[in-house]
Amino acid sequence: MTKSLNYSSDFTTALDLGRPPNIKKLFPNSKALLVSGKYIDHAMLLKKNCMTIAANGRNSFVIRGALAAAQRANAAIIIEIARSEGGTNAYCAVNLWNIARLTDAFMNELGITIPVAIHADHFGIKKPEDIEPAKTEIVSLFDAGITSIAIDASHMPDDQNLLANIELYPYIPEWAGLETEVGEIKGKLGLSTDQEALFLIQGLNAHNIFPNWIALNNGTTHGIEASDTGINVELTAQIHRALSKYKISGAQHGTSGNNSERLREIVAKTRTTKANVATALQMISWGLKVNDYGNAILDNGSFIKQKDRGVSEEMWEDMLAYAKKNNLTGGNFKNLNLPFENKFLSQPKKIRDRMAKDVEEFVYGLLTRVFNATDTARFVIDEILKNKSHDPGFKAERIERKNDWTKEKIMQKALSITTDKGLEGDFDD
Repeated sequence: MTKSLNYSSDFTTALDLGRPPNIKKLFPNSKALLVSGKYIDHAMLLKKNCMTIAANGRNSFVIRGALAAAQRANAAIIIEIARSEGGTNAYCAVNLWNIARLTDAFMNELGITIPVAIHADHFGIKKPEDIEPAKTEIVSLFDAGITSIAIDASHMPDDQNLLANIELYPYIPEWAGLETEVGEIKGKLGLSTDQEALFLIQGLNAHNIFPNWIALNNGTTHGIEASDTGINVELTAQIHRALSKYKISGAQHGTSGNNSERLREIVAKTRTTKANVATALQMISWGLKVNDYGNAILDNGSFIKQKDRGVSEEMWEDMLAYAKKNNLTGGNFKNLNLPFENKFLSQPKKIRDRMAKDVEEFVYGLLTRVFNATDTARFVIDEILKNKSHDPGFKAERIERKNDWTKEKIMQKALSITTDKGLEGDFDD
């Protein structure tokens, strides 16, 4: 096991210099190294051929387990929640406004010293009318401790996607990590193309917007997978090559639906630095039987609860009864998170500990044996000490001419894009 950072002079200095202003204001006496998502991305690029987990903290045990795994691996990680999971219409008790507070508290309690970013994932903009209220909401997220955000307007036409990103950018702190998305995540239909990815990134570049990550529809889906046919590695690598001069990294969504070998290919052959995992961690924390890559194993369409794993047997029976009463099946079991979080927390310590421990073991395996993220914490510490700042700056610089990307020209350019967004997708990981 790799020896993790402890409260050394380097760590203390990084704690002073590396935490963004919102984090220092919220947690003035904290020893949790919450950092900008930029630093996490930069660390993966410095190590090369590695990515880290962006763990969707649908419950407290997922967050605790992921943090413990990262400490063991000495890996920098991201703790995130999507707008659908933890927004104003949340189906999880963990939400966009308390996830930083929970993570900070757990890090201090557990003595976690690795760097962690807090990411607002899939901040969905599905129609132009969503943009104006989003301006206020985005500011509120950073007030609550978010250090990185994904603006996801990929459900709209390409020109509207780009224009929404441009309009919302002023409401995101310059120091924060930024993710953008193209090609609406929904599996094998409507795969992303070089053309639409370039359109989005070139248009942002012209307006001095330099995202850390781009998420593609590269053949995966969110939620529970029927098989492991998923990520199109060659397509991903091709699009990343097309975007290379803009120095943007990949964010891999729907990681739960892909086996370890395919994920290792993503690490080796693409510029991906962030891998979202949600459904797998939820299922593991509950004690359900999963395969090597976190997909629930079904018995005639039903989940298999493992004895002495995850929640108590009595709790699982209560969950099944609730699901039946509310017609929840398959992936919609995610809607059990909100009504059961406090019940999970009320269980005996032995059960609470094993819920987190199973998540820890799974995440540790991903970080060390699949993602190649071991010891990336040190890269973040070194970068903070070198920059003497909570903001490492941008990876890219402006290449495109702003005059070529006015609103009118954006709309005109979009007419030449050949795209098939396919059927409406499921936007949860």
